[in-house]
Amino acid sequence: MGACCNGDVSALPHSYDAVSARDLRPSKHVHDNLHGNIYLDNLSLKFIDTEQFQRLRELKQLGLANMVYPGAVHSRFEHSLGVYWLAGQSIEMLKNFQGLELGINRFDMQTVKLAGLLHDIGHGPFSHLFEREFLPKVTNGSHWSHEQMSVNMVDYIVNEHHIDVDPEMIKRVKEMILASSEFTLPRSSTEKGFLYDIVANGRNGIDVDKFDYIARDCRACGLGCNFEFQRLLETMRVLDDEICYRAKEYLSIHKLFSTRADLYRTVYTHPKVKAIELMVVDALVQANDYLEISSHILNPSEYWKLDDTIIKTIETAPIQELKESRELILRIRRRNLYQFCNEYAVPKDMVENFKKVTAQDIVCSQKSGGGTLREEDVAVSNVKIDLTRGKHNPLESINFFKDYDSDEKFTISNDRVSHLLPTTYQDMIVRVYAKKPELVEAISDAFENFQLKTYGIKAQIHSTPEKKKRRYTACI
Repeated sequence: MGACCNGDVSALPHSYDAVSARDLRPSKHVHDNLHGNIYLDNLSLKFIDTEQFQRLRELKQLGLANMVYPGAVHSRFEHSLGVYWLAGQSIEMLKNFQGLELGINRFDMQTVKLAGLLHDIGHGPFSHLFEREFLPKVTNGSHWSHEQMSVNMVDYIVNEHHIDVDPEMIKRVKEMILASSEFTLPRSSTEKGFLYDIVANGRNGIDVDKFDYIARDCRACGLGCNFEFQRLLETMRVLDDEICYRAKEYLSIHKLFSTRADLYRTVYTHPKVKAIELMVVDALVQANDYLEISSHILNPSEYWKLDDTIIKTIETAPIQELKESRELILRIRRRNLYQFCNEYAVPKDMVENFKKVTAQDIVCSQKSGGGTLREEDVAVSNVKIDLTRGKHNPLESINFFKDYDSDEKFTISNDRVSHLLPTTYQDMIVRVYAKKPELVEAISDAFENFQLKTYGIKAQIHSTPEKKKRRYTACI
């Protein structure tokens, strides 16, 4: 193994001629509070200095989580620079240690860095709320994803700003962005497949996107993070065209997935965060016809103008058509939120065949003798938390090597490492909210009745407190 630093441009693909050595030389640096100095190359700056990329400053990485965790105000802009930097660090490490063996060249390095920089360029407002909660309510059978829009935005930026970049490079950048999504593209080349493991790893879920957002989100929310991505960057190795990890880092990799799952439970799907998200979704749905929000999702020239400031547009619009949306936003400002009634974890043996619980399920479970609930009075959140591979153990998809003198790769089963590691890899949590505080008692009772009908038991940990059931004033 050795470094590939000979600068022999003749050995590079003919398509490399659009990327000069000068393009790869750092021309500017910014100081990031997570990674320190991030050095930006000329070609990447051409993308960064567009209004489409600068839009990411107006997209909070954690959407509405800052309403519960005040420090969580960092943006997709910061995250994208961080992924760009870590993607560059990863490919640099591999080039230094296996460059001659793997044939890594400057074309590969620039491609991976651009993929890291642009992987979230098509993200919608309010984190994943836009595509997972809002769009399904206003479009029929929509299969829209921010990854696919990122690919469309890359093409739009190149054409709109006349960026001089190799078409083959852009093609591979788009393939890398979609590598872990359901819209995966056929790869331009069967060689150097390991490059697709770096930014969005569809093979086993270990990628620099997670390295950055896990560390960044933990820091912003004031939470501890016992996962150290530097160890994985420094010890990874390519075997049979796949990035593999030293066997002794098995538990470090488990910490990656378990920390991510903890963030989902305590931050991303925090009960009050979900209450606020449900209210914002209702506000967007009611405003959609007038603002035509969903009509822009297939048009990059209009879509890039959507960001988190749409809330201010709704809030300040004097028109009657947005009255209900404005009232919901005002309720959020006053902390008069949808009331969290209770939650339960779906029994382990029922998770595989779980069917999403709806407001109709709760209304139909209402006991006789009480007032009549309506579906519009109830909000239900079905939360899935896993280790990136659904019901499967992601560690079973990861290949390891014993040491740097060995060329053999292998998998490691849990029972060979620790009996304390989990045997179940997915949780389904159902939460029910009352949109009006005076309905908490009726909805809580209906929710408990639904659990009895469905499972024969009350699956929730504890009942809704009687004091909360009878609270007829708004939560402050």
